[in-house]
Amino acid sequence: MNWFSRFLESILLTGQVVLRLFHGRLYRRNTVEQLSLVGTESLLVVLITALVISGVFTIQVAREFINFGASSAIGGVLALALAREMTPVLTAVVVAGRVGSAFAAELGTMEVTEQIDALRVLRTNPVEYLVVPRVIACALMVPILTVISLITGILGGLLICVSRYGLTASSFLNSAQNFLAGSDLIFSVIKAFVFGVAIAIIGCSWGLTTTGGAKGVGRSTTAAVVTALLTIFIANFFMSWLFFPGTGSSVNML
Repeated sequence: MNWFSRFLESILLTGQVVLRLFHGRLYRRNTVEQLSLVGTESLLVVLITALVISGVFTIQVAREFINFGASSAIGGVLALALAREMTPVLTAVVVAGRVGSAFAAELGTMEVTEQIDALRVLRTNPVEYLVVPRVIACALMVPILTVISLITGILGGLLICVSRYGLTASSFLNSAQNFLAGSDLIFSVIKAFVFGVAIAIIGCSWGLTTTGGAKGVGRSTTAAVVTALLTIFIANFFMSWLFFPGTGSSVNML
């Protein structure tokens, strides 16, 4: 099955998931297991990523802003960059690499070993039993991980600014508060929700359409991760275009 056919299958799978969410059975045990896989087990990697990326960004921005006499804007610029783009995208990338690949590999193995067919024989809908819990888990946990990543990133930037560049904590935090608007946080959560759903759908769809034995599972896993990453980047572009139109600014300079 070529890439385009599998992409169409993922769109159809999205419709089935929506239908099963409203008219199907919720397997609570499966859902709780997937919530743990997506959230708890991904937390450490997300935190480390947020700390490292915010640290690098702060180092590169702070020295230039200080040279231009704009040190009071460092916290705000970092907070805006993290909230609008960096934390939702990077968190989704981490989840896609760690969880999306696991979804594709697990369901792909089940498909080639005919376990999916066994579920149908037992009158258990595979979408209801396998896909819906994974979609719910990603849709809930990726936004939560994004918020945690945002807080961690801001604290990491604060630590570097205070320890390396001599800025005061109050100056940094006031700048972040003045620059950030409530809409930035809302848009960040919306992005994370869309990314989470896309990761789960693509991982599950590529897994369920796997053929060719063990080699096919490997190909499906790789293709699922690449497709998820491309979807994240493309969706991020269009959502940024939609959320931040024109030349207006939400920055509240006091």
